[in-house]
Amino acid sequence: MKAADYIALYLERRGVAQVFELVGGMITFLLDSLHQRTGIQIVSMHHEQGAAFAAEGAGRMTGVPGVAMATSGPGATNLLTAIGSCYFDSTPAVFITGQVNTHEQKGQLAVRQLGFQETDIVSMARPVTKAAWLINNVAELPARLEEAFQMAMQGRPGPVLLDIPMDIQRAVVTDLSRLETDVPPAPEPPSGGDSTTFWEQVLASLHRSERPLILAGGGVRSGLATDLFRDLVHALGVPVVHSLMAVDVLPAADPLRVGMIGSYGNRWANIAVSECDFMLILGSRLDVRQTGADTENFKGQRTIYHIDCEAGEMNNRVKNCHAHISELRPFLKTALEKTGPSIQRQSWLEQIHASKSAWPDTHELKDLQSINPNILMHDISAHSAQAAAYVVDVGQHQMWAAQSLQLVEDQRFLTSGGMGAMGFALPTAIGASLAAGGKPVVVIAGDGGVQLNIQELQTIRRLNLPVKVIVLNNHCHGMVRQFQQTYFDERYQSTLWGYSAPAFHQVAAAYGIPSRQVADPAMLESALDECWQNAEGPFLLEVMIDTSTNAYPKLAFGRPISEMEPLAVPTAMEST
Repeated sequence: MKAADYIALYLERRGVAQVFELVGGMITFLLDSLHQRTGIQIVSMHHEQGAAFAAEGAGRMTGVPGVAMATSGPGATNLLTAIGSCYFDSTPAVFITGQVNTHEQKGQLAVRQLGFQETDIVSMARPVTKAAWLINNVAELPARLEEAFQMAMQGRPGPVLLDIPMDIQRAVVTDLSRLETDVPPAPEPPSGGDSTTFWEQVLASLHRSERPLILAGGGVRSGLATDLFRDLVHALGVPVVHSLMAVDVLPAADPLRVGMIGSYGNRWANIAVSECDFMLILGSRLDVRQTGADTENFKGQRTIYHIDCEAGEMNNRVKNCHAHISELRPFLKTALEKTGPSIQRQSWLEQIHASKSAWPDTHELKDLQSINPNILMHDISAHSAQAAAYVVDVGQHQMWAAQSLQLVEDQRFLTSGGMGAMGFALPTAIGASLAAGGKPVVVIAGDGGVQLNIQELQTIRRLNLPVKVIVLNNHCHGMVRQFQQTYFDERYQSTLWGYSAPAFHQVAAAYGIPSRQVADPAMLESALDECWQNAEGPFLLEVMIDTSTNAYPKLAFGRPISEMEPLAVPTAMEST
């Protein structure tokens, strides 16, 4: 069997429903085989970065590796930002690049390049992949392809890259055994060490505590452990704070959901962290945006138990934690088996609720006369219960969304955490919507970030996907502008000075996408109604935000997690 046909059939056997790509000479055999030999949907994007982000969206929605293809040279290098995003945010993905024929590769020759567009993508990708291989022998292909999928999903998920020369794609594969047998189910990962003994220690400490918290990280979702996590939380009755990557671990209405912690976390959630005496950390790496720079204060005198699948993340920044290395899913199964009746801590829950009432998210910018972004997020939520996911770009709007979106049961929240890549949301939403069976997806993006991959509006229009694009237009790169306001004496070079943005509702109209612009808070309701008037098609809503609007609260640099800017009077005290 021709190798290109083998690859296409193997992808279908692995349950791959879409392949995202931008056509180029070195992948034409692969695309032709996908078209002729499979029912896989070939999704032609308008930039290779867009294809790779779309694959990330599919992988994060399903747990099945998303697949993107690109040709050699610039096609392959254009994948790298999204490959890195998959790596940092633990998304299973397989990237397949075409390479020049084996006889056109420079090998050890003292030249920069031999074949046209020849580029050593494998060496470039290795630092941001779990593995990257050049396949120069067709006999290697079946085993490497199988290994790529297994590696992408096992342990901490992530991307794998296969670079396949064009003559190898045309060569003959003789070992067809992997196409003739069913793909075996992924083995249940073993629980690390003695999880039973460790959990007994956790329970003993938890029962002694008066103000416990659970901190959930992105590992809960990437470890496919959300169902078990929710069961354990409710069995224990312990309130939950979460990182940016775990906004969707509990629905907003869950009485045990507290809110997001960190540099731009909900003020009441950070206060809860500062007041707790016990913390159970599940699947979080405790990066600086969660803890702030003062890690000693974050640890304080409280007892911390930390469970993660990577040893390097333990006692890395925050020291003296009780650490246990394990996959979350088997660990949580063990914990549920050993967990008895919950201990009621009503006074602690009331204390957290009182703090939330005193510091509501919608009052952080209460003096705004224009559209309040936090109120906007609540309004978007009220109109978007049918959405399968919110896909959020990078910038101030990312913080407002994480602070204030009200997710319902089973809604997803996808954003670029570790890479922090502007331009993430629009193409990722394409992959997310297709992976969700064509269900609606809401994009929340800023005017700066959306321009990085704005060409994918054409993909959305061509496929008529129900992607609702909400662009918060403050006519600047707001997050860095806010930084310049604080630390550069309001010198706004390249964020405001020298920056510009178009009228996005007019851009959408040029693509044939229904659109509207709104600047008056009183018109938001009707604008959101119009956005959802046709739930089965795309829409772009441009929301005008005052340029000087900042993302608050913000953790004061070098200060404890409870000290956030601007210093403010609790709502309950305003009238006294």
